[in-house]
Formats: sequence, structure tokens, C-alpha cells
Amino acid sequence: MKIILPLPRTLTSLFVIAMEHLSFDLGSFVPWRVGGPHKKAVVSAMGSRSLTVTHHATPWKPFGAALTDDDRRRLRRTKQHIVVSATAPPHRLPVSVQAARAVARSLARTCDGILLDPLIGSALVTCGGCATEPADFSLGDDWLAWDVQVHDDATCPPWDPADTAVCDCLRVTSRGLRRFALPEITLDGAACAHNLCATNLLRTVAHRLVTDHLAYVATHPDATERQIDDFLRIQPSDQPDGTGLPFGVQLTPYDADTGELGRTGSIRRLKVGPAPGTGQVTCLRVGPPSGFTGSLNDWLCATQATHHATLTSIDCHAPDPAQVLAA
Repeated sequence: MKIILPLPRTLTSLFVIAMEHLSFDLGSFVPWRVGGPHKKAVVSAMGSRSLTVTHHATPWKPFGAALTDDDRRRLRRTKQHIVVSATAPPHRLPVSVQAARAVARSLARTCDGILLDPLIGSALVTCGGCATEPADFSLGDDWLAWDVQVHDDATCPPWDPADTAVCDCLRVTSRGLRRFALPEITLDGAACAHNLCATNLLRTVAHRLVTDHLAYVATHPDATERQIDDFLRIQPSDQPDGTGLPFGVQLTPYDADTGELGRTGSIRRLKVGPAPGTGQVTCLRVGPPSGFTGSLNDWLCATQATHHATLTSIDCHAPDPAQVLAA
């Protein structure tokens, strides 16, 4: 089965810098004082107006942001904010968003502001080793965040490692894949004890999806849609340490507002895209391939069982991984 993903004509990505006050002129700062490997891309984007920087003499009020207590304390002291906006076609990725974030990092560092990414709902580090935008693109450089929740009627909140065979209250959903014209991905119905395993699995799937997607849009700049298989084969090279057994993943279009667990309890659903009924796939559920006879927890643990010990700190009590993944 094929899943059709529409490709928008342009994508817009925003970054916000909240500060107490702006002590310099933005016009003289951007792009001339933005250094590093992305300066050429910044100058070009500013010249074409695909990258804009606007100053607002009001505090920025986050919505749905997963900020730390320290970040919220700093944010309450701010009085102004700057918005860095990048609008470009998908085939300009990831250069367009890297250029925008390079500008945002430079501004945040210069005005001692807080750099926030509204899409992932988090603040980004702007000091030390992460002060400048890396030259090479890596999805692991704070381009994604994870929305982790459990059903409020769960029998084992916050978790019960002895009850993994029957627990199904965990849901983990990505935040940030929309930036790359992809649906968000979710794993819904695992044991809440497997939070780490679920997030690691989704991170691996996201890496594979983004790698394939960026290669496609780069070679098909005029495409208006892309078809992907609903079955994804994850290879050892896709996995965190480059080793492990290959395994299959079934991708299913998913309504992230309602869920599909058949439970009576409620869980706040993350809004991931256009309103229902638009015909667009805004979220994909990640699960075991068709024909797999074990539980979701069996499959989830088997995909992680051959990774580094730090990725399998929870004893999943799964059967032999090779037999499970061969199903």
C-alpha cells in the first residue's frame, strides 16, 4: 500500500528570541554580523526576502511549550522578542531552516536572549559548544522533540515494570517533522515502562524518513506529492550505533486527536496538522509489520534488544530478537 504525502509549494519555519531589550539595530546586524558556515545562505535568503527578521516590543507568550522552570523564570523577565522566519520550497531543505536558526542563534547570543523553537516547544542552548549552528545537518541537533503521555485511567501510573505484558497506556509523538513536509509519527499503546525504548524507536524511524525525504525533494524540486510505502525496512545503518538486526515497521495514517486504543480514559491529543477532513496525512502510527503475532511490547523491545546497553536499561523480557523481528 502507498501513502500519498502532499508537498506544499513553500514551508515556513519560525524561531523566537525573547529578551529584556534590544540594544542594537537589526538591519546592521543581519546578515552582516552572522558568521559561520551559513553566512552565504543567510545573505542570499535575506536578499530574496525568504528569510525575515522582525522585532516586537512586547513579551512573547508561549503556547504549549515544554519549557523548564528556569526557562520560564527567564522568560517572565523578558519584555520584547524577535521572530526569525524562513519561507522556502521543500527542495531548499535543510539549508533554509539551518540559515534561519543560525541567525536566531547569533541574535540570542548577542542580546543575551532565550532562543525558542515554537514548533518543538522547547528552548535551545545558545552558549558553550552549541552557540553556533553546526555546519552539517543532523536531525539529532534539536530539530525534534517528543510528546510523551500516559492515559489518565492507567492502572499503573506512572509505571509498573512488572506489568508490561498488559499495560498499554503510553503514547509518544514526535514534534518537528512538519518542518520537513512530513507527517508527525506516533507510537500508541505500549507499556509506560518502555518510554525510553519507544522514543529510541521513533527517533530511528524519524531519521530514516527525513533522510529519504530530503533526498527525494532535492532530486524532484517540482513534485507536488510523494508516495511512500506503508512498510519501512530499518537497516543497521539507520540505527543509533550503526549495528543491530534489521526490522520492519508498519506505517498507518493516524488521527492524533482521537487515538485508536479503544480505551475509555482520556488523553490530551497533540495537534499535528490540518483539521480532520482535509484529506492530508498529518500523523503516522508506527507499529509492527503485518503478520507479527506478539504484542506491541514484544516487538518494541526486540527492536531495541541489540542496541547499546544505555538504550536498553529497562528489562523488557522479550523473546529472542531474531525470531521476533523475522515475523
